[in-house]
Amino acid sequence: MPTPGYVFRDGQPIPDAEIERQENQPKEDLTPVTRQSSTTTRSSPINTPTSSNSTLANNAPTESHALAEADHEEKGAAQEQHFEAEVKNLGWHDHPDQVKPLVGGLRNDDLWMLVRRFNKQMYHVKATQDTPLAGLDLNIADEDEFSPDKLRANLERLYMTVVVGMLGFVKHIARLRSWREPRRTGAFFAVYAVAWVFDFIVPVLFATIATLVLVPRARSLMFPPAPLALIDAKTGGVQSPKSGVLGSHDSATGAPEKHRGEAVEQEASNFVAGFATIAMSSATGKHEQNEPEHDPVASSIPDPTSVASASADAKSSAAGNIPSKKHDKTKQPMEDAMWSQMRPIMHILGDIADGWERFANALSPTSPFPKQTPKLKLAGLVVPGLLVSALTSSYMFMKMTTFFVGFGFFGDPLIWRGLDLLNSKFPHWQKLLEIRNTILKGVPTNAQLTITLLRIGEANKAPLPPPPRSDEAPPDEPADLDHDELTNTLDATHEELRDAVTADDTAESTGTDASSETAKKRHGSRVLGFLKGTTKAGVETKLGTDRARAAIGSNKAKGHIGVVPKAKDQIHSGPVDFQARYKGKKGWVYISTSATVPCVSFSRTQSDGTGEQNTKELDPVFSIPVNEITELKKLGGLGWKSKLIVGWALDRTVVDGLEIVDKKGNIERLTAITLREELFNRLASMGPQKWESF
Repeated sequence: MPTPGYVFRDGQPIPDAEIERQENQPKEDLTPVTRQSSTTTRSSPINTPTSSNSTLANNAPTESHALAEADHEEKGAAQEQHFEAEVKNLGWHDHPDQVKPLVGGLRNDDLWMLVRRFNKQMYHVKATQDTPLAGLDLNIADEDEFSPDKLRANLERLYMTVVVGMLGFVKHIARLRSWREPRRTGAFFAVYAVAWVFDFIVPVLFATIATLVLVPRARSLMFPPAPLALIDAKTGGVQSPKSGVLGSHDSATGAPEKHRGEAVEQEASNFVAGFATIAMSSATGKHEQNEPEHDPVASSIPDPTSVASASADAKSSAAGNIPSKKHDKTKQPMEDAMWSQMRPIMHILGDIADGWERFANALSPTSPFPKQTPKLKLAGLVVPGLLVSALTSSYMFMKMTTFFVGFGFFGDPLIWRGLDLLNSKFPHWQKLLEIRNTILKGVPTNAQLTITLLRIGEANKAPLPPPPRSDEAPPDEPADLDHDELTNTLDATHEELRDAVTADDTAESTGTDASSETAKKRHGSRVLGFLKGTTKAGVETKLGTDRARAAIGSNKAKGHIGVVPKAKDQIHSGPVDFQARYKGKKGWVYISTSATVPCVSFSRTQSDGTGEQNTKELDPVFSIPVNEITELKKLGGLGWKSKLIVGWALDRTVVDGLEIVDKKGNIERLTAITLREELFNRLASMGPQKWESF
């Protein structure tokens, strides 16, 4: 990394603000501190349910916790009981092919896809005392702060869920209308014609929806699946994928991928990067939350996102207008108004993606969530519509429709009086009527599903291995296809399918043109290489100066030590210990679950990875009981501009940090964590906390 469309996903930077008040402290401030678990739950913001205040199974805080502790019929390696002193390593550093199936009923590639997207979506979680109305925690908080990086993440989720789903629907309609599959289109036409003759179209529509909800097999019969990129949305026939080769089944371009879902994720990233000014700010992560007051690189870097505004000013000036803020009194108010509306827009996008994911998980539930109950609830909504439509004439239907339209138009005073009365009697009635608290109650979003799967691993002392990482490009080869089945489904010949899915050779045939074009650009490449070398030298000088300032005692500079490590300095770690820094000092974050009270601590001494070392051997600088954690917050290693420059000039990854807050308000900030995402996931899924996402 960074790869094309890479998401700088951390809105939280290195801790600098609070360090100013530590400037007068002694230079070495690594006094060991151990916080004991409090036995008084009254002051804790974590509401651990008892038999008197919880109706959930096994008195678990949420249904997610209860499912994690349950005994599942179909088990994977992470659901088996392990008896190691600490935790079972299920292959954290093994090749993906060597990792056993981790969760019963779920392929490892599907699991890693969920975890990978969870890592991009989660920034900041806080424990709450409130019991979730839907029985599942990790809902988005109403007070969630806006940042362009979060807007980008929500736009990416919207693409991967709604846009790709609607694109598949459009292509299914194109296939039906094209008559290229005559038997399927003919069957739809016959049913529609009979229903039209007998004036039974609406009941047939409701019956079809109920069948699709209750009978998964009917979905593949009525709408046979086919690779998304292989279907032409206009003609409904076979087309060559836009990427030149059919390397994935569920992406719009058909681009190759090493693991399931990666092609769609890259498409989503590039989809967001193509937007205008606000999307440009989102793509670069401008205005990240709590950026460091001191950044060793950012002060000498221009603002890339000002290019759009400067271009607009230049165009206005060329046309004879005066674009300065002194003369244009609308510029700043309009910019402020646009940014102020971004937070509700971000929430709307998140709610739409959440709703789509819940419906998808209701129709195709993932273990360990119930498989039949959500489908019966959805079908229960359709059946009354089926009965009413069967017993209601078209005349009565139009009468009722026009009545409600008229009431909505002319009954405004009555409607508002009714709403005022409802607000006074039931202040939170809107929350109670949300689909997540009614028909989709207990159905998870993908994030809630992922945290449940992570909790299953922690409950069995078998943390889920992280998604595989590799810097190699995906193979430029067609994905596996059942050519015989597709030939029958799409009414295409084997030759047509072979020509469509194989790599495009046009680039090879125009090798002479490509080489001449490369020669033309060689001069520009030399200039760019010179600029890159100059920038690299400047960045390294800045980072070296920061190291010198840290050596003489600057607490601000200490927070930046090690955030741009060399490859040789990154040591394989996890699942027990994680390479990190605390106040600039090298060390290891150590998670212990073998003790009476599981805790997370930081030590200057590297553990042996087994978890069997005692506290005295590790000599921790601080130790926090896991069930005392009330807040987890991801921190960026550098500011957003510095990340851009470091990624371009040094071709190195910025290693990020994590902030941990306990119930007493103590804040510990860890920096330069090699496996920050995995540490965050373990801490978030170990304890009884009910989280809210911020």
